[in-house]
Amino acid sequence: MKLSPWHGHPHVRSGDQLTFGERAADVMRNAFGSWTFVGSFLLFMTVWIAVNSFMLRSAAFDKYPYILLNLSLSMMAGLQGALILIAAKRADRISAEQALAHYAETGKIEALLAENTELTRLVKNQTDLLEEIHQHMKSQSGERTQWPM
Repeated sequence: MKLSPWHGHPHVRSGDQLTFGERAADVMRNAFGSWTFVGSFLLFMTVWIAVNSFMLRSAAFDKYPYILLNLSLSMMAGLQGALILIAAKRADRISAEQALAHYAETGKIEALLAENTELTRLVKNQTDLLEEIHQHMKSQSGERTQWPM
């Protein structure tokens, strides 16, 4: 079984956390949205036409103009819109889960940035105080010492 691209994503539910419908939508999207499916579908159509036109000739169960095949394709086309919407809805849920996770992570980063800014401000204040002490000590002793940088 092919794993979804987000299977290992820490903020997207997968496996037993999914409902039956969500798992079915994932399988459907992965199967129907592949070149394997397109190739298989075209091969099936070719075989159907070949069997009914050339192999069975007079005993064909779906003679030209392939009414049964046309009915099957029409029913499939009728369901196709719903299947696409189901798969798209599942993809939207995955995107929403990822967006919520990214939003939460962004909040953590903003908190860390604020903390870092505060620490930088404190270091600046301490450095300014040290400079004042150094200047005061220099004026008291009358020396001309150079502050190491």
